[in-house]
Amino acid sequence: MRFPGRRAFRTVAAALVVAAFAGCGTAMAADGTPLWTSSSSSPAPRPSSTVDSGPGAPGFHGPTRPPAPGPGLPGADTQARPPTPGRPGDPGRMRLGGPAKSATGTGTAAVALTFDDGPDPAQTPRLLDLLAKHHIKATFCLVGKNVAAHPGLVRRIAAEGHTLCNHTWRHSLTLGKQKPTAIHADLQRTNDAIHRAAPGAPIRFMRAPGGNFTPAFVSVAADLGMASIYWSVDPRDWDHPSGESDAAHRTRVLRAVQRHTGRGAIVLSHDYAQPDTIAAYRTLIPWLKSRFHLIAL
Repeated sequence: MRFPGRRAFRTVAAALVVAAFAGCGTAMAADGTPLWTSSSSSPAPRPSSTVDSGPGAPGFHGPTRPPAPGPGLPGADTQARPPTPGRPGDPGRMRLGGPAKSATGTGTAAVALTFDDGPDPAQTPRLLDLLAKHHIKATFCLVGKNVAAHPGLVRRIAAEGHTLCNHTWRHSLTLGKQKPTAIHADLQRTNDAIHRAAPGAPIRFMRAPGGNFTPAFVSVAADLGMASIYWSVDPRDWDHPSGESDAAHRTRVLRAVQRHTGRGAIVLSHDYAQPDTIAAYRTLIPWLKSRFHLIAL
C-alpha cells in the first residue's frame, strides 16, 4: 500500500486553512446586492460550520435591499457616538444604513476599498504593492491573531498610509451576541496587538465578522472610539463554488464590483488567502480610479 507523501499532506493542510478563513460576505439578491433584515438591528446569520473557528461566510436574509450608494440618507440616525476625525469618509458623515446602524456608505461621493481578514504573509504584500503602484489608500480590517503573527505587515500597512480597522481577535461570528464585557475584551485585545505592531496608529473603525453587528457590538466599539462599518458592495470573493475556475472567479469578482459600485460605496473584499482577489484588482483599481475618488476611510 502506498501512502501519500509530504507534498500531498501539505496541500490538504493548506486547503483546510483556506477553508477556515473563507471570508465574511452576505447573502445576495438576484442582482448581486447584499441583503439583510431591515426590521431588525440584529440580522440573523445563516447556519455556518465555521462559527467561532475562523473567518466564515454567514449570510443575512430579508426582503429589503440596501440603499443605493451616495451621500446622505434621509431619516438616518445622526446621533452616532464615534469620533469624527474630519476627513473624507469620517464616521460623522457616513451613511448608517446597515445592521445595527453600521455604515454602508462613505457619506461623500468617494468610494472606499476595504480588505478583510489579514494580514496574510503572501497576499497582503502583493495588495500593498498594487495599491502603492496606483497611489491608492485602502482600509484593512485586521484579525488580531493574524496581527500577532505578522506584526511587520501591520507596520507596513500603517506606514503606507492605509486605515486600520479592528476585525476582532479570532473572527468569531457570534461575538456580538456575547456580554458587552466579553466584546470589549476581544476588541481591546485586538487593538492592543495592532498598537504593539504599529504604536500610535489610529484605529478608527470596527467591522463585525460576517457583518454580524448587534447594538451591543456597535456600542462597545463606539466606547473604544471606533465606528462600525458594513458595506454596500460584496463581490463574494471569499466564495469559491465547486467547479469554478480561477479565471471564472476573477471575472465574477470583477463584474460584481464594476456593476454595483456607485458614488459613496464601501466595497468589501479580502486579502487573506485570496490570490484571485488581488489578481482581479489589477484590473479593478485602474477602472475604479478612472471613475471615482478612492479613499481610505
